[in-house]
Amino acid sequence: MNKTAAIIGGGVIGGGWLARFLLNGWDINVYDPDPSAERKISAVLENARHALPMLYEYALPEEGRLIFCKSLKDAVKDADWVQESVPERLDVKHKVFADIQTHCRLDAVIGSSTSGFKPSELQQEALRPEQIMVTHPFNPVYLLPLIEVVPSAKTGAQYIENAKEMLTSVGLFPLHVRKEIDAHIADRFLEAVWREGLWLIKDGIATTEEIDNAIRYGFGLRWAQMGLFETYRIAGGEEGMAHFVTQFGPCLSWPWTKLMDVPELTEELTKMLADQSDAQSADKSIRELERLRDNNLIAIMRALKQQGTAAGALINAHESTFPKPMGDSAVMRSVSRSIPIDWTDYNGHMNEGRYGQIFSDAADAFMIKIGADPAYIDAGNSFFTVETTVKYIQETLAGQHVNVDSRVILSEGKKVKLFHQMQGEDGDILATCEQFMLHVNLSTRKSCPPLPEVQQRMEALVITHTEAI
Repeated sequence: MNKTAAIIGGGVIGGGWLARFLLNGWDINVYDPDPSAERKISAVLENARHALPMLYEYALPEEGRLIFCKSLKDAVKDADWVQESVPERLDVKHKVFADIQTHCRLDAVIGSSTSGFKPSELQQEALRPEQIMVTHPFNPVYLLPLIEVVPSAKTGAQYIENAKEMLTSVGLFPLHVRKEIDAHIADRFLEAVWREGLWLIKDGIATTEEIDNAIRYGFGLRWAQMGLFETYRIAGGEEGMAHFVTQFGPCLSWPWTKLMDVPELTEELTKMLADQSDAQSADKSIRELERLRDNNLIAIMRALKQQGTAAGALINAHESTFPKPMGDSAVMRSVSRSIPIDWTDYNGHMNEGRYGQIFSDAADAFMIKIGADPAYIDAGNSFFTVETTVKYIQETLAGQHVNVDSRVILSEGKKVKLFHQMQGEDGDILATCEQFMLHVNLSTRKSCPPLPEVQQRMEALVITHTEAI
């Protein structure tokens, strides 16, 4: 039975929360009195459905049920998780929390998307303060994994643990902020950078585009995979962080920045910021900018995924919980996935090298099916591909969901031949591959017959697949 999340407020952040839960198989009840809420949420969902599946090598869980509720009561009464994303006014949030707690389950987690208020402020006059905490996300919520989980001294320990467990289950990274503070952790860093940026613009030193270039082409890439302190630790060389602090610590007393002083946001400075930002993005609509942002994030996180580090390690761990596509049918469903943006080339379709990747993945699924799994390989046996013949029938595009069906057409001792057929969701054939493989002893690097149990499974599949033709 699916878990249920209640989304209270369907703006950019609420819509992002909704998409993250829905695309991970949760049922969603959403309540937002804004008459345009359904349209706005549909736009966010369109982006999320395009983007999130491309992070993974397997199909996401089947989408949950989405219901637009006519009352807050209907939204929260059966929810395991209630996410509040209403405007940043404490009086409004207090009223919403009172309504939520009047109707929600006693064991439900109640999280707030607030970027500024402390949980103790949110809990004022609450019916059950132990149930409420800050769960502050980052836009787009359906792609960026960080959630700042900020409890107060009154928040119940079991609610905190339940929150972290549920967030992890949908591929998010719950950062437990152990002591509440205004603006939590991440936004305090962002505020410092933003403040310094305002001064650089006001003093005519840099434009909005120049500042963004400094970030995206420099330290932003380092921060994306290592953060602040580990980056500086490496800057200290073999002597580490202690050497770095000794060498660069005195700089903190130098008048490099104006972080303790902030310019007044006058009409003149506000217009300067707006004009420069408009000029920077003049040729792209907000939808185009969002799609560009999502595609860039996918490419970065998939690169980290390939390396198994930082956000990529999180994706790998989450993906390991997905059901694998192959069952016991006559023809094996060996691959089921979305085509990621970084698999496409200058023609806008999947690069031919990636067909090799997808059919290689299909062969790996076959090997696991017959028992030639990692343990078998560790014991010194495997299959090597000797020859492949790929036929490219139709274009395959980024974001397209494809399935590969595989069958064994030959099994003679150390020889095995597979036939793979890749198709779109509509059943149209996109490509085929005939793959000839030899069983190999990894110590001698020479071909040899498989172990008896693997040979038996291969021969059984030949019979089954021949009968299915």
